[in-house]
Order: sequence, then C-alpha cells, then structure tokens
Amino acid sequence: MAEHGMKRARPAQLVAGTVSVITARMDYLPTNTPTQWQTVEWERLRHPLGAYVSLYARGRDYHKVMRSRLQKLCHTISQELGPWGYRVFTDSAPVLEAELAVRSGLGWRGKHTVVVNRTAGSMFFLGEIFVDVALPHSLPVTSHCGTCCSCMNVCPTQAIVAPYQLDARRCISYLTIEHTGVIPLELRPLMGNRIYGCDDCQLICPWNKFAQRSALSDFEERNPLASEQLVTLFGWSEDEFLHRTEGSPIRRIGHERWLRNIAVALGNALRAEQHPAVVAALLQHARHPSALVRAHVAWALS
Repeated sequence: MAEHGMKRARPAQLVAGTVSVITARMDYLPTNTPTQWQTVEWERLRHPLGAYVSLYARGRDYHKVMRSRLQKLCHTISQELGPWGYRVFTDSAPVLEAELAVRSGLGWRGKHTVVVNRTAGSMFFLGEIFVDVALPHSLPVTSHCGTCCSCMNVCPTQAIVAPYQLDARRCISYLTIEHTGVIPLELRPLMGNRIYGCDDCQLICPWNKFAQRSALSDFEERNPLASEQLVTLFGWSEDEFLHRTEGSPIRRIGHERWLRNIAVALGNALRAEQHPAVVAALLQHARHPSALVRAHVAWALS
C-alpha cells in the first residue's frame, strides 16, 4: 500500500486518461451447488481431519477467467464505439474494487466489509474496466444489513473488530493466503481445519440464500480438495503440489506456505483427538528444509 500510495483512490493516476470505471460481478458458486450449500460447508468444518478450502478457490483461477471475459466485453464495446482506451482489472492492481462496486450500485458493503447484493448475496468476484470515455453515473444502493451482526459474531478469530472494520492481521483468509511468515500462536487454534481461506462470514450471511450459481464450468471443483484428508495433502511433494494446483489460485501461496497451513490444521486435529497417522505425517516433515515449516510442525506435535 505504501508503494502505490493514492493510486488506489485515484484511477487516473493508475491509468492515465481514465474518466470512468465500469464495474462487473461474476458469480462463482458451481452450477451443481445444492440448495442447502451452507449446511454442507458448515459440516466440512466439523471434521478436523478433513481440509477446508474456500469455495472460490476450488475451481479455475478466477483472475484468468474474469480477465478474459472482461477483455471479450471490451472487444464487443469496441465494435460499437470504435477506438477507445481501456484497461481491465480483477484483484490484480491497486484498485479499490469494493468501493467502486458500492459506488456503482453493484451492492453495499456488509459489516464484514464484503460487497453484498440483494439478489445475489456475496458469492461473486469483482472486476473493473478503466475507460477514457465519459459515461453516465449509476447510483449506489442502500445498505440492508440492519441490526444483523452474524458475520461479526461467527468470525473464528474475531477479525471483524467493529461494523465495517476488518483487522486483516487476524483474518484467516489473510493468514493462510497473503501472510508469508509465522502465524501468531494465539490464532492457530482458532483456524481449525481451514488451510486456504475462510468462508464463515459469508456462510452465515442471510443474504446468501440468494447467492447465484455460475453458468461457467470453470468454477466446478477441479480436484477433490474440499473433501480431501489433511494427511493426504500434507504428503504432497512440491512437484505434486505444483501439478495438482496448476491453473488454481491456490498455487500462488507456494508449497512452503501450503505445508505451514496444513501443519496448523493437523495440530488442531491432534488437539481434538490423538491420531497416530497425523503424528506420523507430521514427523515426516519435522526436519523439513524450511524453518517456517519446521516451526509449525513442532507446534502441531506439541
């Protein structure tokens, strides 16, 4: 954030000549998602030996999917407008995506800070097209969270410190994906079996009964990550990790952080019940070349 400064808040500083921003959403629940999908996901979290991977990360890397579709949209617009300047983004540059989405009327900011739509919940990706054409402004919508604080109450690490305020340093999604170092000791027991991301604040949100299914096959679960056992995933070599996560957003964290996250989950499984297979799996990585992995394995075994 220090590197990019005010570019986040001033689109024309990021892309010279920007006059307007077109915002878009893309739903990501797979086509075959059951009606009671939240119940299914809560049940996954109750099995300490099973791995929990955030719903959005089970299919193809959304960066590639949405960027491609936005580019196609721009090509179609070009056929009507003629030459014009544009650049597409989706979670790929210093862009205040949620704020732009709110100002353009795609939804309102929930108390968990995620954008919520009355007819689509919050299970969608955001994308933007910065353009050099002046377009009519669409109007923001009003908030419909009311007095509900379910997202705040359900957060395992209490990362939502106040309505509309998130402390990323406590957020499991941040810790398992963006954070590159040691996971704080006091937060590890609260992570449960979540090894990549966390959906709790969205699973509990009443508006997600309206969450839309994607028509794209890209977001179908590519590998059985959501139903895989932690011990199995912990046994992946780096080559196997790279092979099995090819085209997946999970690949970006790398094998080292993958093992770090699973070691924490295995430690939490041992706290619930002693499993010889878990202990054996952890011992195999007790002398791992990475100090980061060794530290979290030692914690898990303790």
